[in-house]
Amino acid sequence: MSGFDVGARLKQLRLKRGLSQRELAKRAGVTNSTISLVEQNSVSPSVSSLKKILDALPVSISEFFAGEEIAQEHIFYRASDLTEIGDGKLSWRLVGARRPNRSMSIIHEHYPPGADTGEDMLEHEGEEGGVIVSGTIELSVNGDSQLLTAGDAYYFDSRLPHRFRNVSDGDCVIVSANNPPSFADGGNHQHHG
Repeated sequence: MSGFDVGARLKQLRLKRGLSQRELAKRAGVTNSTISLVEQNSVSPSVSSLKKILDALPVSISEFFAGEEIAQEHIFYRASDLTEIGDGKLSWRLVGARRPNRSMSIIHEHYPPGADTGEDMLEHEGEEGGVIVSGTIELSVNGDSQLLTAGDAYYFDSRLPHRFRNVSDGDCVIVSANNPPSFADGGNHQHHG
């Protein structure tokens, strides 16, 4: 996550909400030491554990990485304009993170070998779908797992527990969308507690 200070950003948001590390840990269902280690940048949280912590604030993943400012509407985005919301191992680059009133998330996802959204299954409001551009991904949704390869696609209710893992020895690239943008939104907090 080149250059982005996850620890300082988490501490800033926690203090802004007047929460102690202990209180945030309790709300998020993680240990006090987890919050402390993340804030010191001693540990890089998986997407699923970072989401648990941010849901407790509540702050969306895109808001966390994009910062507070909302930009004017753009139509075209260069690769360098996309906002990285991944966990340092896997890369999720969000299109239009700062776009006002964004009603969907479009994400360019890159999973190197072994990358995983985390042991905790993701669950959030809405629907999501995507197309595998290259490589292979193991997608587990509600107890059903499939290996998907280039050209394959998926579409499911995001409230079902789900997880993405690259179990191959090559990179996997996916372009996905979800609506409403509850997982990576610009402020519509529709997360499960």
